[in-house]
Amino acid sequence: MATNVTNYQCPSCTGPLHYGSESGKLECDYCGEKFEVATIESIYEGREQAAANAAKEPNWNFTMNEWGEDASHIRAYSCPSCGAQLICDETTAATSCPYCNNPTVIPAQLAGIFKPDFVIPFKVNKEAAKSALKNHYRGKKFLPSSFLKENKIDEIKSIYVPFWLFNSETDANIHYRTTNTQAYTDGDENVVITQYYHVVRQGNVHFEKIPVDGSTKMPDAHMDAIEPYDYQELVPFSTAYLPGYLADKYDVEAKECVERANERIRMSAQDALASTVTGYATVTPESVAIDISAGEVKYALLPVWMLNTTWKNKKFLFAMNGQTGKFIGDLPVDWKKFFLWFGGISLPLMVIIGLILFGGGIG
Repeated sequence: MATNVTNYQCPSCTGPLHYGSESGKLECDYCGEKFEVATIESIYEGREQAAANAAKEPNWNFTMNEWGEDASHIRAYSCPSCGAQLICDETTAATSCPYCNNPTVIPAQLAGIFKPDFVIPFKVNKEAAKSALKNHYRGKKFLPSSFLKENKIDEIKSIYVPFWLFNSETDANIHYRTTNTQAYTDGDENVVITQYYHVVRQGNVHFEKIPVDGSTKMPDAHMDAIEPYDYQELVPFSTAYLPGYLADKYDVEAKECVERANERIRMSAQDALASTVTGYATVTPESVAIDISAGEVKYALLPVWMLNTTWKNKKFLFAMNGQTGKFIGDLPVDWKKFFLWFGGISLPLMVIIGLILFGGGIG
């Protein structure tokens, strides 16, 4: 029968521990610290629980709705250039692709996709998107001057982006190694005393509507950057919200988004517990045990304005939250401006440092 042997390490210096028969405690061979057996067992119990929970995968409820009779009022289009699948109501003409700006889209069959559960209607209009682009330029000291004048807006499209919304409960148990340092002068000696603490945080965190976008055409960085949405304005889906807008057909199934959702939930739970560990100079997690109780997964369409622009034959993509107006997009850099600015800062600084280091020897 196999036997599991645990090599205990010192929480202060990570050196090996041994049991001291005289002290009745676990003693460090390096720093000399002594610990109660129950204290070390508690620390390692948390680590073992973390490893056990890491092996667990929550089972999410992927029950989805079918389109039913609503499908007769929906049209589907496919972009032959980038492969984007778009849906809209029967009165909306899809004249170009909002992702690659290809002017040709062809009819496709609306099949094999689920009906959204929720939608957040658009609140900001096209003019607001144009103004947000101009405001995005402001304060960018390294932006090429010609970009402001020559950057041409090719297309502004309003599109509902598919998101999977995950609900869950989590039980978190995190052990931290923390320190506080006290420094003082004793005669001619500078004394530094470092105190080590073992801090434990346990709690239950409830999550609702953790978003993960279901479109590979939409850059995840853009979608993360324009969050958050106000989910209080989330309403049951109706085709009445589609006229005049396009909606992206998801090409990433909800089950494929589970890993990203679990990671966002774990990181959020860790942040929530870490915010309660205060009053220490350093805080280092030693073991993290987060058990996710999977809940429902819902399908929602969230509003996004997509702006495609061209400058010197290069394409630039910008995105704006169609509810809050939060704007994101990459901009070119004028490296000449950058190096001139860097030189203006670094050269005077080097002169000052040189004077401090060598000025006493001049004269």
